[in-house]
Amino acid sequence: MKNRIIRYFAVLLLLFPAPTGAQNGIDVSRFQDSINWSKVAKNSKIEFVYIKATEGSSIKDPMYKYNVRKAREAGLLVGSYHVYSGRTTAYQQFDNFKKVVDKKKQDLVPVLDIEAIHCNKLNMQRVDKLLELMEKEYGAKPMIYTSEKLYKTHFAIKKYKKYHYFIANYKREPSMPYTLWQYTQRGKQKGIAGFVDFSKFNKKYSVENIKIKKKEPAAAKPEKPQEAKAAAAAKPQEAKTAAAAQPQGAK
Repeated sequence: MKNRIIRYFAVLLLLFPAPTGAQNGIDVSRFQDSINWSKVAKNSKIEFVYIKATEGSSIKDPMYKYNVRKAREAGLLVGSYHVYSGRTTAYQQFDNFKKVVDKKKQDLVPVLDIEAIHCNKLNMQRVDKLLELMEKEYGAKPMIYTSEKLYKTHFAIKKYKKYHYFIANYKREPSMPYTLWQYTQRGKQKGIAGFVDFSKFNKKYSVENIKIKKKEPAAAKPEKPQEAKAAAAAKPQEAKTAAAAQPQGAK
C-alpha cells in the first residue's frame, strides 16, 4: 500500500511539476485577486510580469490598472496580454485592447493569447490583422502565447518565424522554437494568494529580447562647413552694428 501511494504521488509530480527556482516571470489576472507587489518584487528571480488587460471586444480585467501601477512602482518590468476571441473582429478586439493599455506604461512587447478553448476554428486572417494592429500601435511585434498543438497547426510556417512564442506545457519543455515557457500553473509566490503561472526563458533568450525598444530623440544635425563659415563671418559685423547703434553717452 505504501509503495502504491509513493508511485501515485510520483505520477502527480510528473503530470504537474512543482515550480523550481528557475522562474524568470509570472503572468496574472483578476484570478490572483489583490496582489502585494512589494512582496513579489523581493523575489530576485522574478524579472517581469505579464498582466491580463482584455479579452475579445468587450471584456476588461478589473484588476489590470491596479496591477500595472503597483508592479511598476515595485520595480518590475511590465507587459500586457489580450485573450483572443473567435467571435469578434480584429478591429473590435484591438480597439478594446488599445483603450485599456497605455503604451507609455509598457516595458515589454504585447502578448496575443490564443487558446483552443476560445477558438474552435482559428481565423488566421483575423489573427494576422490583430497582430498587425498591435505591432503598429506598440512599436514591436507581439509575442504569441499558445499551445504546441496550435503552433504546429497554424504558426509553423515561414511567415510567422519572426515572432516570439510563449508556450504553455506543464509536462515537459516545448519541442518547438520558443522564447518563453510557461511550465506550471501551480507556482507559489509570497504576496499572491493561491497559485500563479511561472515562466522561464529558453536559454537562447533573455528579458532583453522582449523589451519594447524606446526610440531615442533625434540628434541635432551638424552644421555644414559653408553654413558655419557664414555664421562666423556674420558675428563681427553684427557686433559693429550693435556698437554703432548705442547712444553716445553709453560709451
